[in-house]
Amino acid sequence: MNYHDIITIEPGKRSGKPCIRGMRITLYDILEYLAGGMTEAEILEDFPELTSEDIKACLAFAADREKRHQPIFYSYTFISY
Repeated sequence: MNYHDIITIEPGKRSGKPCIRGMRITLYDILEYLAGGMTEAEILEDFPELTSEDIKACLAFAADREKRHQPIFYSYTFISY
């Protein structure tokens, strides 16, 4: 999904956090609602200005950011004799 037209970052809005279409609803707000158990339908009911595509864009942005910022961990096995 191309989220670049939906997720906006403006330095003077919500301290530069990623927001949805220039509104004051942050990506993190939506992710917290989903993590807290709200369904997409419940979020859309509470925020009629949002669309299903907005919520999908939040998930796509978060997945892309996680993929790009995932640290690499190495596993070391120490053998004592």
